[in-house]
Amino acid sequence: MMSSLRPPATPPATLEVRHETVYRYESPVSLAQHQAHLRPLDDAAQSVERHELSIDPAPSFRRDSIDAMGNAQTHFSLTLPHRELRVVATTRVKVSARFEGLRPASGPAWEPLAASLRYSAAAAGGAAPRFEPAVEFVPPSPYVPRLAALRTYALPSFPPGRAVAEGALDLMHRLHADFAYVSQSTQIDTPLDQVLAQRRGVCQDFAHVLIGGLRMLGLPARYVSGYLLTQPPDGGPPMLGADASHAWVQVWCPGTEVAAGTIEWLDLDPTNDVVPSCGHVRVAIGRDYGDVTPLRGVIRGGGRHEMSVGVGTRVIDSLPPAEGAPRAGTVAR
Repeated sequence: MMSSLRPPATPPATLEVRHETVYRYESPVSLAQHQAHLRPLDDAAQSVERHELSIDPAPSFRRDSIDAMGNAQTHFSLTLPHRELRVVATTRVKVSARFEGLRPASGPAWEPLAASLRYSAAAAGGAAPRFEPAVEFVPPSPYVPRLAALRTYALPSFPPGRAVAEGALDLMHRLHADFAYVSQSTQIDTPLDQVLAQRRGVCQDFAHVLIGGLRMLGLPARYVSGYLLTQPPDGGPPMLGADASHAWVQVWCPGTEVAAGTIEWLDLDPTNDVVPSCGHVRVAIGRDYGDVTPLRGVIRGGGRHEMSVGVGTRVIDSLPPAEGAPRAGTVAR
């Protein structure tokens, strides 16, 4: 007789993240305008319990708002001369597992889903077509151009009739196996075709390749910036890209079943070949890295400069202090 018992659900994890960015300038900066995406998303599966953003020197202007994609953002200005800028974001956030009991084959087949997002005047029959917001994540974007090589690479994971989530998982597994994670092997502006050719990069590159392959098949895919724990809450192997800013992907697969019901977007971390759980903190979503850069801006003066980034992420509700202590890291784009 088959047991009706189900494995216990993974409890939510309360995490504390400290993200520090320091700019040091060769000569004084007389004027600076900056934009930050540093406050994590706040929704049913991720609750921000406390968030503090410290800026030194103190800005003359600061405005917190929500961008067009639902991300929290901060704009600030500095009008007094300065040779150093220090921005520290400290957040306490409760993260729940969203994809337990995932049934990848339960979702829609990829071809009709992709076809449903292509407008056809004949199919519309003169009526106004229904707008699907996910279609905004199908076209190319500045960091993810249309490349025939991306379609060639992605297509073997999507035979006819395969469910979107099944194909996306297979593509993630292949990408993780075929590409090497090598810190500092690329720059922010390294072209995606070069990443494809050299088969190595950092988490930003892994995410862009996966997004590009999915989009070349007509499937919506978006970029996720965030953080993750070095050691997952479930005790799995250490994660690549931890202790730093991290990046992964969401693919649109509406109606795909999980234990709690159905989902629209499925998160995939190709750098670590995992479906994110309680150890991944989502900060912002966008078309690519350019939409969700943690901190960027324009300055007058400054000359040459150096930037350092350190991130510490720890569990604060289940690990003893020694195990959960934050560790400094360098930025992983």
